[in-house]
Amino acid sequence: MVLVLTFGVVLLVTVALSGLAARSVLSTALVFLVAGALVGPGALGLIDVSADDPAVSALADLALFTVLFVDGGRLPLRQLRVGWRLSGRALGLGMPLTLVLIAVATHYLVGLDWTTSLLVGAILSPTDPVFASTIVSRSEVPRRLRKLLNIESGVNDGLALPFVLVFLALATGGEVHPADVVLELVLGLALGVALPLVVTLLLRLPVLGAEPRLQPLAPLAIAIVLYGLCEMTHANAYLAAFSAGITLATVAPRASHAFEGFGELVSELTKFAAVLVFGALLTPTFFLELSIGEWAVALLALLVVRPASVLVSLWRAGLPKRERYAAAWFGPKGFASVVYGLLAVQSGIAAAQTVFELVALTIAVSIVVHSMSDVPVARAFDVEPIAGLPDDDDPPRDAARSSR
Repeated sequence: MVLVLTFGVVLLVTVALSGLAARSVLSTALVFLVAGALVGPGALGLIDVSADDPAVSALADLALFTVLFVDGGRLPLRQLRVGWRLSGRALGLGMPLTLVLIAVATHYLVGLDWTTSLLVGAILSPTDPVFASTIVSRSEVPRRLRKLLNIESGVNDGLALPFVLVFLALATGGEVHPADVVLELVLGLALGVALPLVVTLLLRLPVLGAEPRLQPLAPLAIAIVLYGLCEMTHANAYLAAFSAGITLATVAPRASHAFEGFGELVSELTKFAAVLVFGALLTPTFFLELSIGEWAVALLALLVVRPASVLVSLWRAGLPKRERYAAAWFGPKGFASVVYGLLAVQSGIAAAQTVFELVALTIAVSIVVHSMSDVPVARAFDVEPIAGLPDDDDPPRDAARSSR
């Protein structure tokens, strides 16, 4: 009950500060992170959580699933086809390069064996849609860049999971079953596409149909059913959520649009709750006991590896320099890495504590630097396009103004 009370108080404070946060570097996510650290066992001790607590991983998993579903709803298939050229580069080249470079840094700076180092690289290779959503939802940012980041962060969580499972199995001495991993991916994608299609077709029957006031609840119901099916079948829930959002936006745009505002509020609530609990894990002792090598890996992952990997993947992609640099910088780490890091903790591998320390530190630093930089980055694009050139498939600004 103390946790519920704390969440309510912090939520109220965050709402009161949200106007200021929208105009400055103050971040609502940072407010919850700091609040979690204050009420956690390292400070006031009002709530008691630990990294091996199943509730922590479940909450992070739910937050990630919710945000992926909502973000997928912003990308009907037509837009996905248009934006895939750039996102495919980031996923196909930038993500593997990130995995390898983080593994190299971990091996030489922290001293972990190569298998465990590659596990750390796999855990920290995906970007997080929870915190990327703060930039992709800002209208000042060119749509081309928003789609690149949205597709990349939505897909790479599911793509990283097979690598995490393979390296985790190798680290624990278990057998790797590639067929099972592929099956989880395919099943997640199939469920994510099939369920919205079936529900949409059923709701179009003459005897059925959603009353307008309840229409936003239909996508919510689809998400809940999908989450349950993924848990029961061990399908990849992250690919399922993102593909379900895309499918719904494609075949039922009216329902998807009706759900958008409500869905964003639900995703914000799950995100804030998960950040609060994650913050409670970050005690002063946690930071004081970290080695210089661990700090170096975290800073390199965010300040060097991510920017270098994306700049290489987008080389000669025809993207303006300012957008390339923004894409290179904005690669936040978050709940996907939390979930995968907790899998390592619960697996019982020899270096589980070190792996979690690296992951938690990188995420904490990322929340601070990325959630405080979305407003400045967005404002950098709030200028008239050079020579009046439209952004990708956006309408010209003059036309947009005349229609207001």
